[in-house]
Amino acid sequence: MQPANTTQDVPPQQGFPQQRPTHVRHIVLGLTVLAYAITYMDRQVLAVARPVIRDELGISLVMMGWITFGFRIAYALFQIPGGWLGDTLGARRALTIIVTWWSIFTGLTAMAWNAVSMLTIQVFFGLGEAGAFPIATRSLSRWMRPTERGFAQGVTHAGSRLGAALTPPIVVLLIAKFGWRFAFVAFGMLGLLWSAAWYWYYRDTPQEHSGVNDAERALIGPARKRPGAVPWRKILRHGNLWVLAVMYFCYNFNLNVYNDWFPTYLRDSRGMTLAAMGVYASLPLFAGTLGDLAGGWFSDHVLRKTGNVNFSRRWVAIAGFVLSGAATVPAVLAADPQTSVAFYCLAFFGLEWTVGISWAIPLDIGGDYAGSVSAVMNTLGNVGGALSATVVTYLVRGYGWNAPFFITVGLCFMAAVLFLKIDASKRIVLNED
Repeated sequence: MQPANTTQDVPPQQGFPQQRPTHVRHIVLGLTVLAYAITYMDRQVLAVARPVIRDELGISLVMMGWITFGFRIAYALFQIPGGWLGDTLGARRALTIIVTWWSIFTGLTAMAWNAVSMLTIQVFFGLGEAGAFPIATRSLSRWMRPTERGFAQGVTHAGSRLGAALTPPIVVLLIAKFGWRFAFVAFGMLGLLWSAAWYWYYRDTPQEHSGVNDAERALIGPARKRPGAVPWRKILRHGNLWVLAVMYFCYNFNLNVYNDWFPTYLRDSRGMTLAAMGVYASLPLFAGTLGDLAGGWFSDHVLRKTGNVNFSRRWVAIAGFVLSGAATVPAVLAADPQTSVAFYCLAFFGLEWTVGISWAIPLDIGGDYAGSVSAVMNTLGNVGGALSATVVTYLVRGYGWNAPFFITVGLCFMAAVLFLKIDASKRIVLNED
């Protein structure tokens, strides 16, 4: 068992003086990044097309909130089954199944004809996407070294935000030329292509992959036996995990205020045209991409320098939450739309600075059961995301668009306080081989 606050050194490559390590783990990471990007691309199609869909199908803002709630609550409730699926079947088969599932329902969104049909399709879409992040986390657990985990999680989440950032102008263009229904079909096809590539290339361990040479296997670390039954009792009795999950509730509520409603906010509150909305809605997401990369990288850098996993995870994340909360206040109060969006970019950068760190902790404490551990965290997190879908619309109807963003300020500071109690060195399973 490793000391509480130290990292596990990788084995030296003394036996391979002439052999350069292959880079299969980087390709695996790249495919995982693309999967994360597709999850957020598919969500952003609805976020961007929402004003057009509301006009064509006659769906009110509040009903659109309930449609988004349907997706979010299905997504939240199936996090744990999704994580279990990845830990049981392995990431290769499990990710292939669920990405195929949700891509089909992304395409089927084009067939919606009223609010009820849209809600039904979104619920099934949420069921499929629910396993994406837990299983993807599981897919990296045997491929990433301990000092690469924060960066790997930062890169994957950066991929999701980059995908979301690139989507609004593409969707606006597709809507202008072909209509909103075509956009859903096009993005559904992208997911099906990814599923085929993943099943063909990925293997559940480096030892199973023919492209990995001995030097890369030594760099990654020794093979571990396949995990047995998921130790749910140990996982659910790990009090530190529940603090992590409540913190992620705060994060995810804030995240989905941006993901689900920022384009609508720009049009309804800031008076932007559809074309301008497509551009300005992307800017915070680009800033968030940088935050994902910087936060995960900096946390791993501090870990390498100090060997203290708690310091490197805790205080780096707290800085991000404080920055996000502080920057949101001038963003809300600024009279000029461009100034407001600039502060929202800074706020979203700070929020996303924390996410790679949050997802590195399930790897730190969960090991081969990281899929199930992260699923518990992401379940409660996405309950927060589901609540934001309806809370935002009712707050807007009663108090205007400033109210939901002021709520995010309070949740940022609450998350910072909760991170003081999160212990990334306290592993759930101590006897892994």
